[in-house]
Amino acid sequence: MHVEWTVLKKDDGVMPHWSGVYVTMNRLGTIAMNKVTYSRMGEPKAFLIMFDRVNSRVALKPTAATMKHAYLAGKYGKHGGRRIRAFRLLTEFGIKIDETLEFKNAEIDHDGQLILDLRTARVSPRARK
Repeated sequence: MHVEWTVLKKDDGVMPHWSGVYVTMNRLGTIAMNKVTYSRMGEPKAFLIMFDRVNSRVALKPTAATMKHAYLAGKYGKHGGRRIRAFRLLTEFGIKIDETLEFKNAEIDHDGQLILDLRTARVSPRARK
């Protein structure tokens, strides 16, 4: 059998907010995710929000809207994104955000939770425009 592999080139011109996992959090605690991220998480109606103080990480765990402590995933934008209003996350855990942060290393773990690391988050260039 003859095999000819062709490398799929990465188009660095395609912004991750259209094609990959893209998540931001603003100074009011609103967590916004694009449609790709929301789809990969199974399009839940709500999330449980958890915080790891030791590692300064936030986890969003998909859950039913009827569950206790569930934060609803509201529609955001025109392209299927979602947002979770989580101001209490900032106040409860003393998290200070001056500008909108982009989570470049956001990942969905093996349990289906979206992990957001505050230590590696950077100010979003889109928010500065």
